[in-house]
Amino acid sequence: MNSSLASSLASLDPTERQSLLESLTEEQSRELLWDWRFWARPNQIAPDGEWQTWLALAGRGFGKTEAGAQWIRERVKGGARSIALVAETQKDLEEVMVARIIAIHPPDEAPSVRFKPVRMVWPNGAVALGYNGTEPNQLRGPEFDTAWVDELAKYRYARETWDMLQFTMRSGDDPRVFVTTTPRPIPVIREILADAGTVVTRGSTFDNAANLPEQFLARLKERYSGTRLGRQELDAEVLDDAPGALWTRAMLDDARARELPEMQRIVVAVDPSGTSGEDGGDMVGIVVAGLGVDGLGYVIADRTISASPSVWGRRAVAAYHEFEASRIVAERNYGGAMVEHVIKAAGSGVAYREVTASRGKSVRAEPIAALYEQRRVKHYGDLADLEDQMCQFTTTGYIGERSPDRADAAIWALTDLFPAIAKPEPKKTPKPATRPGFAPSPTSWMG
Repeated sequence: MNSSLASSLASLDPTERQSLLESLTEEQSRELLWDWRFWARPNQIAPDGEWQTWLALAGRGFGKTEAGAQWIRERVKGGARSIALVAETQKDLEEVMVARIIAIHPPDEAPSVRFKPVRMVWPNGAVALGYNGTEPNQLRGPEFDTAWVDELAKYRYARETWDMLQFTMRSGDDPRVFVTTTPRPIPVIREILADAGTVVTRGSTFDNAANLPEQFLARLKERYSGTRLGRQELDAEVLDDAPGALWTRAMLDDARARELPEMQRIVVAVDPSGTSGEDGGDMVGIVVAGLGVDGLGYVIADRTISASPSVWGRRAVAAYHEFEASRIVAERNYGGAMVEHVIKAAGSGVAYREVTASRGKSVRAEPIAALYEQRRVKHYGDLADLEDQMCQFTTTGYIGERSPDRADAAIWALTDLFPAIAKPEPKKTPKPATRPGFAPSPTSWMG
Protein backbone atom coordinates (compact mmCIF):
# COMPACT_ATOMS: atom_id res chain seq x y z
CA MET A 1 0.00 0.00 0.00
CA ASN A 2 1.40 3.42 -0.86
CA SER A 3 2.13 5.85 1.94
CA SER A 4 -0.42 8.40 0.74
CA LEU A 5 -3.27 5.91 1.16
CA ALA A 6 -2.07 4.95 4.64
CA SER A 7 -1.85 8.63 5.58
CA SER A 8 -5.33 9.33 4.26
CA LEU A 9 -6.72 6.42 6.26
CA ALA A 10 -5.11 7.70 9.44
CA SER A 11 -6.65 11.14 8.95
CA LEU A 12 -10.24 9.89 8.54
CA ASP A 13 -12.83 9.77 11.29
CA PRO A 14 -13.66 6.24 12.57
CA THR A 15 -16.79 5.79 10.42
CA GLU A 16 -15.10 6.83 7.17
CA ARG A 17 -12.03 4.78 8.00
CA GLN A 18 -14.07 1.66 8.60
CA SER A 19 -15.83 2.13 5.28
CA LEU A 20 -12.57 2.51 3.38
CA LEU A 21 -10.96 -0.43 5.17
CA GLU A 22 -13.83 -2.66 4.10
CA SER A 23 -13.18 -1.71 0.49
CA LEU A 24 -9.53 -2.81 0.53
CA THR A 25 -8.35 -5.92 -1.25
CA GLU A 26 -6.84 -8.77 0.78
CA GLU A 27 -3.37 -7.82 -0.40
CA GLN A 28 -3.87 -4.18 0.57
CA SER A 29 -5.15 -5.24 4.00
CA ARG A 30 -2.06 -7.39 4.60
CA GLU A 31 0.19 -4.51 3.59
CA LEU A 32 -1.63 -2.12 5.88
CA LEU A 33 -1.19 -4.55 8.77
CA TRP A 34 2.59 -3.99 8.62
CA ASP A 35 2.41 -0.22 8.04
CA TRP A 36 3.72 1.26 11.29
CA ARG A 37 3.17 4.85 10.23
CA PHE A 38 -0.56 4.15 9.91
CA TRP A 39 -1.00 2.48 13.31
CA ALA A 40 1.42 4.57 15.39
CA ARG A 41 0.55 7.56 17.50
CA PRO A 42 2.48 10.73 16.53
CA ASN A 43 4.63 10.56 19.68
CA GLN A 44 5.82 7.07 18.71
CA ILE A 45 7.30 8.20 15.39
CA ALA A 46 10.84 9.57 15.06
CA PRO A 47 10.95 13.38 14.90
CA ASP A 48 12.10 15.11 11.74
CA GLY A 49 15.30 17.12 11.59
CA GLU A 50 18.94 16.60 12.44
CA TRP A 51 19.51 15.05 15.84
CA GLN A 52 21.93 12.55 17.38
CA THR A 53 19.77 11.19 20.19
CA TRP A 54 16.02 10.68 20.37
CA LEU A 55 15.02 10.32 24.01
CA ALA A 56 11.55 8.92 24.66
CA LEU A 57 10.64 9.47 28.30
CA ALA A 58 7.38 7.63 28.75
CA GLY A 59 5.33 5.80 31.35
CA ARG A 60 4.89 2.06 31.58
CA GLY A 61 2.60 0.66 28.93
CA PHE A 62 3.10 3.68 26.65
CA GLY A 63 4.41 1.54 23.78
CA LYS A 64 8.13 2.36 24.07
CA THR A 65 9.22 -1.14 23.06
CA GLU A 66 6.99 -1.06 19.98
CA ALA A 67 8.37 2.36 19.01
CA GLY A 68 11.94 1.14 19.44
CA ALA A 69 11.47 -2.03 17.42
CA GLN A 70 9.66 -0.20 14.63
CA TRP A 71 12.35 2.48 14.52
CA ILE A 72 14.98 -0.21 14.03
CA ARG A 73 12.94 -1.66 11.18
CA GLU A 74 12.67 1.77 9.54
CA ARG A 75 16.39 2.43 9.96
CA VAL A 76 17.25 -0.90 8.32
CA LYS A 77 14.93 -0.13 5.39
CA GLY A 78 16.53 3.31 5.16
CA GLY A 79 20.08 1.99 4.84
CA ALA A 80 21.38 1.32 8.35
CA ARG A 81 23.87 -1.55 8.38
CA SER A 82 25.45 -1.75 11.83
CA ILE A 83 23.10 -1.68 14.81
CA ALA A 84 23.55 -1.91 18.59
CA LEU A 85 20.71 -3.22 20.75
CA VAL A 86 21.29 -2.43 24.43
CA ALA A 87 19.05 -3.70 27.23
CA GLU A 88 19.26 -3.65 31.01
CA THR A 89 19.99 -7.39 31.18
CA GLN A 90 20.61 -10.24 28.77
CA LYS A 91 17.13 -11.56 29.55
CA ASP A 92 15.56 -8.23 28.60
CA LEU A 93 17.64 -8.11 25.44
CA GLU A 94 16.43 -11.51 24.26
CA GLU A 95 12.87 -11.59 25.56
CA VAL A 96 11.87 -7.97 25.01
CA MET A 97 13.97 -6.25 22.35
CA VAL A 98 14.86 -9.13 20.03
CA ALA A 99 11.47 -10.79 20.39
CA ARG A 100 9.64 -7.60 19.49
CA ILE A 101 11.86 -6.80 16.51
CA ILE A 102 11.11 -10.23 15.05
CA ALA A 103 7.38 -9.89 15.70
CA ILE A 104 6.95 -6.58 13.86
CA HIS A 105 8.59 -7.73 10.60
CA PRO A 106 6.71 -9.27 7.68
CA PRO A 107 8.05 -12.79 7.07
CA ASP A 108 10.01 -11.80 3.96
CA GLU A 109 11.78 -8.93 5.82
CA ALA A 110 12.40 -10.65 9.15
CA PRO A 111 16.02 -11.01 10.34
CA SER A 112 17.59 -14.30 11.32
CA VAL A 113 18.72 -14.53 14.95
CA ARG A 114 21.57 -16.17 16.82
CA PHE A 115 21.65 -16.01 20.61
CA LYS A 116 24.50 -15.86 23.14
CA PRO A 117 25.79 -13.51 21.93
CA VAL A 118 22.83 -11.94 20.18
CA ARG A 119 23.35 -11.33 16.47
CA MET A 120 20.52 -10.44 14.07
CA VAL A 121 21.02 -10.41 10.29
CA TRP A 122 18.48 -8.90 7.85
CA PRO A 123 17.99 -10.11 4.27
CA ASN A 124 19.54 -6.83 3.01
CA GLY A 125 22.74 -7.45 4.98
CA ALA A 126 22.13 -5.21 8.01
CA VAL A 127 23.50 -6.65 11.27
CA ALA A 128 22.49 -5.94 14.88
CA LEU A 129 24.57 -6.98 17.89
CA GLY A 130 23.16 -7.23 21.40
CA TYR A 131 24.57 -5.84 24.65
CA ASN A 132 23.43 -5.35 28.24
CA GLY A 133 23.84 -2.68 30.89
CA THR A 134 25.66 -4.97 33.33
CA GLU A 135 28.76 -5.34 31.13
CA PRO A 136 29.53 -1.94 29.57
CA ASN A 137 33.01 -2.97 28.44
CA GLN A 138 31.40 -5.24 25.83
CA LEU A 139 30.89 -2.05 23.83
CA ARG A 140 34.62 -1.45 23.41
CA GLY A 141 35.69 -1.90 19.80
CA PRO A 142 32.65 -2.12 17.50
CA GLU A 143 31.28 0.69 15.32
CA PHE A 144 27.59 1.43 14.73
CA ASP A 145 25.39 3.76 12.73
CA THR A 146 22.24 2.98 14.74
CA ALA A 147 21.55 2.11 18.39
CA TRP A 148 18.43 1.41 20.41
CA VAL A 149 18.91 1.65 24.19
CA ASP A 150 15.96 0.41 26.24
CA GLU A 151 15.28 1.42 29.90
CA LEU A 152 18.61 3.18 30.36
CA ALA A 153 17.50 4.77 33.65
CA LYS A 154 17.31 1.30 35.25
CA TYR A 155 20.85 0.14 34.36
CA ARG A 156 23.26 -0.72 37.12
CA TYR A 157 26.04 0.89 35.06
CA ALA A 158 24.02 3.52 33.20
CA ARG A 159 26.84 6.06 33.02
CA GLU A 160 29.47 3.58 31.90
CA THR A 161 27.20 1.96 29.31
CA TRP A 162 26.15 5.30 27.84
CA ASP A 163 29.73 6.58 27.67
CA MET A 164 31.00 3.40 26.00
CA LEU A 165 28.18 3.55 23.45
CA GLN A 166 29.09 7.11 22.45
CA PHE A 167 32.52 5.97 21.29
CA THR A 168 30.94 3.34 19.02
CA MET A 169 28.59 5.73 17.15
CA ARG A 170 31.02 6.53 14.35
CA SER A 171 29.81 4.51 11.39
CA GLY A 172 27.93 5.90 8.38
CA ASP A 173 26.99 9.48 7.56
CA ASP A 174 24.16 9.90 10.08
CA PRO A 175 24.64 7.83 13.26
CA ARG A 176 21.65 8.05 15.59
CA VAL A 177 20.60 6.65 18.97
CA PHE A 178 17.08 6.04 20.25
CA VAL A 179 16.70 5.81 24.05
CA THR A 180 13.39 4.49 25.37
CA THR A 181 13.01 4.64 29.12
CA THR A 182 10.78 5.30 32.07
CA PRO A 183 12.67 8.14 33.79
CA ARG A 184 14.56 8.07 37.04
CA PRO A 185 16.42 11.04 38.51
CA ILE A 186 19.94 9.93 37.60
CA PRO A 187 22.62 12.30 36.27
CA VAL A 188 23.07 10.64 32.87
CA ILE A 189 19.38 11.12 32.00
CA ARG A 190 19.57 14.80 32.91
CA GLU A 191 22.70 15.18 30.78
CA ILE A 192 21.05 13.58 27.75
CA LEU A 193 18.07 15.89 28.23
CA ALA A 194 20.36 18.92 28.30
CA ASP A 195 22.41 17.90 25.24
CA ALA A 196 21.87 20.13 22.20
CA GLY A 197 21.80 17.07 19.94
CA THR A 198 18.86 15.47 21.78
CA VAL A 199 15.21 15.59 20.78
CA VAL A 200 12.74 14.55 23.46
CA THR A 201 9.40 12.79 23.27
CA ARG A 202 7.31 12.57 26.43
CA GLY A 203 4.35 10.32 26.97
CA SER A 204 2.06 8.89 29.60
CA THR A 205 0.80 5.38 30.19
CA PHE A 206 -2.65 6.75 29.46
CA ASP A 207 -1.63 7.82 25.93
CA ASN A 208 -1.97 4.14 25.07
CA ALA A 209 -5.36 3.71 26.73
CA ALA A 210 -6.91 2.28 23.55
CA ASN A 211 -4.61 -0.74 23.80
CA LEU A 212 -4.72 -1.30 27.56
CA PRO A 213 -7.48 -2.94 29.67
CA GLU A 214 -9.85 -0.45 31.26
CA GLN A 215 -9.68 -2.28 34.59
CA PHE A 216 -5.88 -2.01 34.57
CA LEU A 217 -5.98 1.73 33.91
CA ALA A 218 -8.66 2.32 36.53
CA ARG A 219 -6.61 0.49 39.14
CA LEU A 220 -3.50 2.53 38.29
CA LYS A 221 -5.42 5.80 38.58
CA GLU A 222 -6.93 4.82 41.90
CA ARG A 223 -3.66 3.70 43.46
CA TYR A 224 -1.07 6.01 41.97
CA SER A 225 -2.72 9.16 40.62
CA GLY A 226 -0.94 12.19 42.11
CA THR A 227 1.70 10.10 43.91
CA ARG A 228 5.40 10.47 43.28
CA LEU A 229 5.59 6.90 41.97
CA GLY A 230 2.69 7.59 39.64
CA ARG A 231 4.22 10.79 38.32
CA GLN A 232 7.44 8.94 37.53
CA GLU A 233 6.19 5.55 36.31
CA LEU A 234 2.93 6.62 34.63
CA ASP A 235 3.39 10.27 33.64
CA ALA A 236 7.13 9.94 32.94
CA GLU A 237 8.18 13.01 34.90
CA VAL A 238 11.88 13.34 35.69
CA LEU A 239 11.67 14.07 39.40
CA ASP A 240 14.93 15.48 40.69
CA ASP A 241 14.11 14.82 44.33
CA ALA A 242 14.31 11.11 45.11
CA PRO A 243 11.81 9.60 47.57
CA GLY A 244 13.12 10.15 51.08
CA ALA A 245 15.93 12.42 49.84
CA LEU A 246 18.06 13.94 52.60
CA TRP A 247 18.86 16.89 50.33
CA THR A 248 16.48 18.38 47.77
CA ARG A 249 17.18 20.75 44.89
CA ALA A 250 15.17 23.45 46.61
CA MET A 251 17.20 23.01 49.80
CA LEU A 252 20.48 23.35 47.91
CA ASP A 253 19.23 26.31 45.87
CA ASP A 254 18.38 27.99 49.15
CA ALA A 255 21.94 27.38 50.36
CA ARG A 256 23.65 29.52 47.70
CA ALA A 257 26.21 32.01 48.99
CA ARG A 258 27.24 34.98 46.82
CA GLU A 259 30.30 35.74 48.93
CA LEU A 260 32.34 34.24 51.73
CA PRO A 261 32.75 35.73 55.20
CA GLU A 262 35.99 35.54 57.14
CA MET A 263 36.63 31.97 58.20
CA GLN A 264 37.27 30.76 61.74
CA ARG A 265 38.56 27.43 60.50
CA ILE A 266 38.87 25.52 57.21
CA VAL A 267 39.31 21.78 56.64
CA VAL A 268 40.04 19.62 53.63
CA ALA A 269 38.26 16.26 53.75
CA VAL A 270 39.36 13.22 51.76
CA ASP A 271 37.27 10.15 50.96
CA PRO A 272 39.74 7.59 49.50
CA SER A 273 38.51 5.12 46.89
CA GLY A 274 40.68 2.12 47.72
CA THR A 275 41.70 1.80 44.04
CA SER A 276 44.90 2.56 42.14
CA GLY A 277 43.31 5.35 40.12
CA GLU A 278 44.27 3.58 36.88
CA ASP A 279 41.56 0.91 36.80
CA GLY A 280 38.46 3.02 36.17
CA GLY A 281 37.42 2.69 39.82
CA ASP A 282 35.73 5.21 42.08
CA MET A 283 37.10 8.71 42.42
CA VAL A 284 38.79 10.14 45.49
CA GLY A 285 36.54 12.73 47.11
CA ILE A 286 38.39 15.93 48.09
CA VAL A 287 36.18 18.73 49.43
CA VAL A 288 37.07 21.99 51.18
CA ALA A 289 34.72 23.47 53.77
CA GLY A 290 34.97 26.16 56.41
CA LEU A 291 33.26 27.58 59.47
CA GLY A 292 32.55 31.30 59.05
CA VAL A 293 32.69 33.96 61.75
CA ASP A 294 28.91 34.11 61.31
CA GLY A 295 28.67 30.57 62.71
CA LEU A 296 27.60 29.04 59.36
CA GLY A 297 29.33 26.26 57.49
CA TYR A 298 30.50 26.89 53.92
CA VAL A 299 31.36 24.27 51.32
CA ILE A 300 33.98 26.13 49.33
CA ALA A 301 35.54 23.84 46.73
CA ASP A 302 35.38 20.35 45.24
CA ARG A 303 38.76 18.98 44.13
CA THR A 304 37.64 15.37 43.65
CA ILE A 305 39.87 13.40 41.27
CA SER A 306 40.45 9.94 39.82
CA ALA A 307 44.17 9.40 40.22
CA SER A 308 46.90 7.36 41.84
CA PRO A 309 47.57 7.84 45.58
CA SER A 310 50.58 10.07 45.00
CA VAL A 311 48.59 12.37 42.71
CA TRP A 312 45.47 12.69 44.88
CA GLY A 313 47.71 13.12 47.94
CA ARG A 314 49.42 16.11 46.33
CA ARG A 315 46.05 17.51 45.27
CA ALA A 316 44.69 17.33 48.82
CA VAL A 317 47.83 18.96 50.24
CA ALA A 318 47.68 21.68 47.56
CA ALA A 319 44.11 22.48 48.63
CA TYR A 320 45.27 22.51 52.27
CA HIS A 321 47.82 25.24 51.48
CA GLU A 322 45.64 27.13 48.96
CA PHE A 323 42.83 27.62 51.46
CA GLU A 324 45.11 27.86 54.53
CA ALA A 325 43.25 24.96 56.13
CA SER A 326 43.57 23.94 59.75
CA ARG A 327 43.91 20.27 58.84
CA ILE A 328 43.17 17.44 56.45
CA VAL A 329 40.54 14.93 57.54
CA ALA A 330 40.54 11.53 55.84
CA GLU A 331 38.58 8.32 56.21
CA ARG A 332 40.80 5.37 57.05
CA ASN A 333 38.42 2.51 56.13
CA TYR A 334 40.08 2.16 52.73
CA GLY A 335 43.81 1.70 53.16
CA GLY A 336 44.16 2.34 56.88
CA ALA A 337 47.58 3.80 57.67
CA MET A 338 48.31 4.07 53.94
CA VAL A 339 46.06 7.13 53.68
CA GLU A 340 47.99 9.02 56.36
CA HIS A 341 51.27 8.01 54.71
CA VAL A 342 50.10 9.33 51.32
CA ILE A 343 49.04 12.68 52.82
CA LYS A 344 52.20 13.21 54.83
CA ALA A 345 54.44 12.06 51.99
CA ALA A 346 52.81 14.69 49.77
CA GLY A 347 53.55 17.52 52.20
CA SER A 348 55.45 17.69 55.46
CA GLY A 349 54.00 19.61 58.37
CA VAL A 350 50.39 19.00 57.34
CA ALA A 351 47.97 18.73 60.26
CA TYR A 352 46.08 15.47 59.81
CA ARG A 353 43.25 13.60 61.50
CA GLU A 354 41.82 10.29 60.46
CA VAL A 355 38.19 9.33 60.91
CA THR A 356 36.57 5.91 60.88
CA ALA A 357 33.20 5.10 59.36
CA SER A 358 31.53 3.10 62.10
CA ARG A 359 28.00 3.88 60.87
CA GLY A 360 26.27 3.63 57.49
CA LYS A 361 26.50 6.45 54.96
CA SER A 362 22.91 7.62 55.40
CA VAL A 363 23.21 7.60 59.20
CA ARG A 364 26.32 9.79 58.96
CA ALA A 365 24.61 12.05 56.45
CA GLU A 366 21.38 12.67 58.37
CA PRO A 367 22.71 15.13 60.99
CA ILE A 368 24.55 17.05 58.25
CA ALA A 369 21.36 17.22 56.17
CA ALA A 370 19.65 18.59 59.28
CA LEU A 371 22.13 21.48 59.28
CA TYR A 372 20.99 22.36 55.76
CA GLU A 373 17.37 22.24 56.85
CA GLN A 374 18.28 24.68 59.62
CA ARG A 375 20.02 26.87 57.00
CA ARG A 376 23.34 26.56 58.79
CA VAL A 377 25.35 25.48 55.71
CA LYS A 378 25.97 27.40 52.48
CA HIS A 379 27.48 26.46 49.10
CA TYR A 380 29.89 28.81 47.37
CA GLY A 381 30.78 28.51 43.67
CA ASP A 382 30.10 25.70 41.20
CA LEU A 383 29.46 22.46 43.10
CA ALA A 384 27.09 20.82 40.59
CA ASP A 385 28.65 17.33 40.68
CA LEU A 386 28.71 17.30 44.46
CA GLU A 387 25.08 18.46 44.63
CA ASP A 388 24.01 15.74 42.18
CA GLN A 389 25.39 13.14 44.58
CA MET A 390 23.83 14.77 47.63
CA CYS A 391 20.37 14.61 46.02
CA GLN A 392 20.80 10.84 45.63
CA PHE A 393 21.19 10.31 49.39
CA THR A 394 17.97 8.98 50.92
CA THR A 395 16.92 7.74 54.32
CA THR A 396 17.34 4.16 53.07
CA GLY A 397 20.72 4.58 51.38
CA TYR A 398 22.52 6.09 48.41
CA ILE A 399 20.75 5.46 45.08
CA GLY A 400 23.17 7.19 42.70
CA GLU A 401 25.81 5.82 40.39
CA ARG A 402 28.96 4.32 41.86
CA SER A 403 30.25 5.75 45.15
CA PRO A 404 29.18 9.12 46.61
CA ASP A 405 32.84 10.15 46.89
CA ARG A 406 32.25 13.91 46.75
CA ALA A 407 29.28 13.82 49.12
CA ASP A 408 31.11 11.57 51.58
CA ALA A 409 34.03 14.00 51.67
CA ALA A 410 31.68 16.96 52.23
CA ILE A 411 29.97 15.08 55.07
CA TRP A 412 33.34 14.37 56.73
CA ALA A 413 34.36 18.03 56.38
CA LEU A 414 31.15 19.38 57.91
CA THR A 415 31.23 16.73 60.64
CA ASP A 416 34.65 18.03 61.62
CA LEU A 417 33.40 21.62 61.63
CA PHE A 418 30.23 20.79 63.61
CA PRO A 419 31.38 18.00 65.95
CA ALA A 420 28.55 18.40 68.46
CA ILE A 421 25.71 17.58 66.04
CA ALA A 422 27.54 14.64 64.49
CA LYS A 423 28.08 12.61 67.66
CA PRO A 424 26.08 9.38 67.73
CA GLU A 425 23.44 9.27 70.43
CA PRO A 426 24.58 7.04 73.32
CA LYS A 427 22.52 4.06 74.23
CA LYS A 428 20.13 4.87 77.03
CA THR A 429 20.50 2.88 80.21
CA PRO A 430 17.76 2.28 82.78
CA LYS A 431 17.44 5.07 85.30
CA PRO A 432 18.57 4.09 88.81
CA ALA A 433 15.96 3.77 91.48
CA THR A 434 15.69 6.92 93.58
CA ARG A 435 14.51 7.66 97.07
CA PRO A 436 11.36 9.77 97.45
CA GLY A 437 12.23 13.43 97.17
CA PHE A 438 15.63 12.73 95.54
CA ALA A 439 16.17 13.99 91.96
CA PRO A 440 19.13 12.76 89.90
CA SER A 441 21.27 15.33 88.10
CA PRO A 442 20.12 16.07 84.52
CA THR A 443 21.83 14.14 81.73
CA SER A 444 22.35 15.24 78.13
CA TRP A 445 21.91 12.35 75.73
CA MET A 446 23.07 14.39 72.76
CA GLY A 447 26.66 14.75 73.93
